[in-house]
Amino acid sequence: MSEAKRKLPDPSKLKAEILAKYPPKVARKRDKSMVVNDAKLDQEIQSNVRTIPGIITQRGCTYAGCKGVVLGPTRDIINLVHGPIGCSFYAWLTRRNQTDAGPEGPDGENFMTYCFSTDMQDDNIVFGGEKKLKEAIQEAYDIFHPKAIGVFSTCPVGLIGDDVHAVSREMKEKLGDCNVFGFSCEGYKGVSQSAGHHIANNQLFKHVVGNDDTKPTAKFNINLLGEYNIGGDGFEIDRLFKACGINVVCTFSGNSTMGAFETSHNADLNLVMCHRSINYMAEMMEKKFGIPWMKVNFIGAESSAKALRKVGEFFEDDELKARIEQVIAEEMPAVLAKAEEARRRTDGKLAMLFVGGSRAHHYQELFKELGMETVSAGYEFGHRDDYEGRKVLPTIKVDADSRNIEELKVEADPERFNPRASDIKLETLQEKGLEVSDYRGMMPDMADNSLIVDDISHWETDKLIEFYKPDIFCAGIKEKYVVQKMGIPLKQLHSYDYGGPYAGFKGAVNFYADIERMLATSIWKKLKAPWLARKMDGEPCLCAEYVSN
Repeated sequence: MSEAKRKLPDPSKLKAEILAKYPPKVARKRDKSMVVNDAKLDQEIQSNVRTIPGIITQRGCTYAGCKGVVLGPTRDIINLVHGPIGCSFYAWLTRRNQTDAGPEGPDGENFMTYCFSTDMQDDNIVFGGEKKLKEAIQEAYDIFHPKAIGVFSTCPVGLIGDDVHAVSREMKEKLGDCNVFGFSCEGYKGVSQSAGHHIANNQLFKHVVGNDDTKPTAKFNINLLGEYNIGGDGFEIDRLFKACGINVVCTFSGNSTMGAFETSHNADLNLVMCHRSINYMAEMMEKKFGIPWMKVNFIGAESSAKALRKVGEFFEDDELKARIEQVIAEEMPAVLAKAEEARRRTDGKLAMLFVGGSRAHHYQELFKELGMETVSAGYEFGHRDDYEGRKVLPTIKVDADSRNIEELKVEADPERFNPRASDIKLETLQEKGLEVSDYRGMMPDMADNSLIVDDISHWETDKLIEFYKPDIFCAGIKEKYVVQKMGIPLKQLHSYDYGGPYAGFKGAVNFYADIERMLATSIWKKLKAPWLARKMDGEPCLCAEYVSN
């Protein structure tokens, strides 16, 4: 598949125009978070800093990253939110994480469809809510008898000082056969949902990973980290692994179970999809158990083939490599046929991606396969290493917000540490071009003069659309309708707009079809925002209408 070739216009004047509207202090801060990409330079971008008050941001809160992203897709843990009911309702089934009870059958435990909360009231805020939390844990246990209960703190809990960890320890001892543990993931605790990812990784590692030493019986055993089974992505990736003869011990955390988490330390290799949300887990498992990790991308047909080949290279098994090549050969004809069909309407079109996690990076591969160019991209909650690569980690200064998050001291397990690959093997893999325990980031893969913006605001979005005139914009639900009122179709990549799966080979075919359909219609150019559709004295206006009885 050839890539779209186009010399992008220099957006430096656009950047200056955007910054000119800000107060000087704000402009200096935002200037550091907007980079005109140049592959020849070693550029630095400011990220993972607090959003400027008054700027409308895409971001979510720490609680959203912890409960909503990392633990939300796990079916057999009761996720009990300690706080007002609104916080629990906010995180209830919003990301379209799919699950399958699998060998447990249709009656297997699945608590994802429930919304659990202590429903704190005014008197709990005044007098404390620990008693109510204990009662809620007991009630949930009596009704469902789950394997585990996770307790998630929201903002009021942090403000009044309820100790969810002490309560969890007390109830775990009382119940006996239920793993109860807490998360200090108050929404305000970090600059974005990224802090919640870190907190979730820490608590899963402390309380769950390594609890079951049962060894898998398969020959090739991997964990897939940072795949959340949005729209069934995880199902499609699992299908490919199964076809290749690769056993997935655990996915963190799409279609996941507590039992899989407990035995995940027995895998031979960790594959990391979303670097930002799960790199902590990959590092800790490497230090404690000796499991190396590799960054992969199953978004895009070419990327999926590359990811599977990486696994084959790691295990150094000729039979496995041959099977992987056979699977790729079987899958690619349908992909190529659909891509060729879609490119009649997509070739040369422009895309913009402002999505969390690694999606703003990964989905550029799918657009390349459609002959489309990504002219601007950025993350909601990325860190510098997500943009620039992990080489910058030693230079990142730890700020006050990062110090709010516990940094676990992880050492090699004296009995279970088992290096899955020798230093010589790892060096050989690196020489072959495989990124082992490394990630080069998004910026090196983007075209020169593409504009990279961290934590983009609505004002900046408006100006970028005006400048680039993109054919499609990819973001989240908060941006969707504002962008569409500007006559630009928006593809929602947080929950896929009820589409998907988009991972793997069949996922690529689905994505081609959806993007082709969105770009083929002329309805977007015919849309008029309400404030442009009405005129008064020849000028656009937004007029109020009143209805009288």
